[in-house]
Amino acid sequence: MIRALWLAAGLGLAGQAAQAGCADAPEPCEIETGIYHIELPQAENPPLVVFLHGYGSSGANVMKNRGMVDRLLARGYAVMAPAGAERVGRRGRSWNFYPGWEGRDETAFLTAVVSDAAARFGVDDDRVVLSGFSAGGFMVNYLACDAPDTFSAYAPVSGGFWRPHPVSCEGPVRMFHTHGWTDNVVPLEGRQLGGGRFIQGDIFAGLEIWRAANECLDNRPDGFSKTDQFMRRKWTRCAEGSALEFALFPGGHMVPKGWADMMLDWYEGLPGG
Repeated sequence: MIRALWLAAGLGLAGQAAQAGCADAPEPCEIETGIYHIELPQAENPPLVVFLHGYGSSGANVMKNRGMVDRLLARGYAVMAPAGAERVGRRGRSWNFYPGWEGRDETAFLTAVVSDAAARFGVDDDRVVLSGFSAGGFMVNYLACDAPDTFSAYAPVSGGFWRPHPVSCEGPVRMFHTHGWTDNVVPLEGRQLGGGRFIQGDIFAGLEIWRAANECLDNRPDGFSKTDQFMRRKWTRCAEGSALEFALFPGGHMVPKGWADMMLDWYEGLPGG
């Protein structure tokens, strides 16, 4: 089946800490359509980072990446790791975003888990960054394209669109995309799977789609910077309230060291961030 062709095998998120469940409870939080893991900072009504796992992985594995999770918590953010849907006859979980697939409505599911966390734990559901790695990053892109007002910002890592690329997206977004120069699982140019039946999209073509959605006046970036290992470029002459930035790092298919602080610095620098 198509789902067997998913490229992003493994999350690449190792850690030392015990598995986080439903805040202080050991088991994950559960709603009608799925489960999620969450950890809370020492703050009331905190903003939230929702991080989606890669193909075949789990929310529990996301929470084991203490280098990322602890930095987000230290900055005052709650951290949620929902679980993708189980795949019949396959091991592990993934996300239902590929055009034409049937399955769980992931936008409805992710909206529901955030609403549940707001009711249970008091997280601020008006300040939510949706992020994810690999297949989770693809999910972030498709949700942001189809329903850009669902969350306040989007920060995919190592994931974009599949070919054929979307013709257009619904509207302006606040998007921070991070990718590895030597990523050979989701190369910048994309790659073929299943004998060419399925083709990952080109990351730079995806950025062009986002520039169009954000009504940017020019394809050319108007801002360049460097943060540690990250080479960054951004487009600011775009629709009011939108944001678009791309960070390239020299490594491969991974969530790179330093990503959490860089992403939050970007988010907090946005109006209302």
